[in-house]
Amino acid sequence: MTATEIRTDRWGGPRQARWQQAADWPLTIAAVLFLISYSVTVIASVDVATADVLRLVIVISWALFPVSYVVEIVLATHPWQWVLHHPVNLIFVLLPLLRPLRLLRVVARSKVFQQSAGTAFRARVLVYLAGAAILVTYIAALAVLEAERDSPAANITSFGDSLWWAAVTITTVGYGDFTPVTLRGRSIATALMLGGVAVLGVLTATLSSWIVQRVSTLEEHREQPEEQPEEQPGGRDRPE
Repeated sequence: MTATEIRTDRWGGPRQARWQQAADWPLTIAAVLFLISYSVTVIASVDVATADVLRLVIVISWALFPVSYVVEIVLATHPWQWVLHHPVNLIFVLLPLLRPLRLLRVVARSKVFQQSAGTAFRARVLVYLAGAAILVTYIAALAVLEAERDSPAANITSFGDSLWWAAVTITTVGYGDFTPVTLRGRSIATALMLGGVAVLGVLTATLSSWIVQRVSTLEEHREQPEEQPEEQPGGRDRPE
């Protein structure tokens, strides 16, 4: 595939593909701006004017995703089939904070991950899941802190506490030193626990498969006998 070629989806068609290519980086930048603005709003103590600007950035950057999603549906060759076969696009609309994960494609396409089709696939899975785990942990820490800090019975009142809680929750360690007490906080905790089990399970399985493949490849190379160079006819001078 050349640099000018665009990968076309069977349900979306060429018009939608051109739109997706044009909107890819703007939406990724919007997601990064959303994440930064939301982080500053939750963690930092800002004045009223700055808070209004941050809220405006959050609203605008969030609104770009449903607009782009509607355009993708309109431009699709088979709209409803495309919607059914691309649930991830809807997830990006509902959770645009996950959009920066598309930046991980740059890492996944590096030469280290292109040794074979199976290796490349497992490498991409590892990169995406590791990035997703880090990002989801950070987002959950922000969301729980926002939900908990105004409750009188809350014990998660700082970002350090919420980040520690999110880390031990997604890794299924669960020390119990910090626990959410609000309904919203506990809902976030439930989702994070379920997501943590799924992410860690897939990460472990993928890494194990990768290691097994590497060991098997090394053993095959060791078992192969060394090829003896064949003697070419006429290679030696014949006596006259």
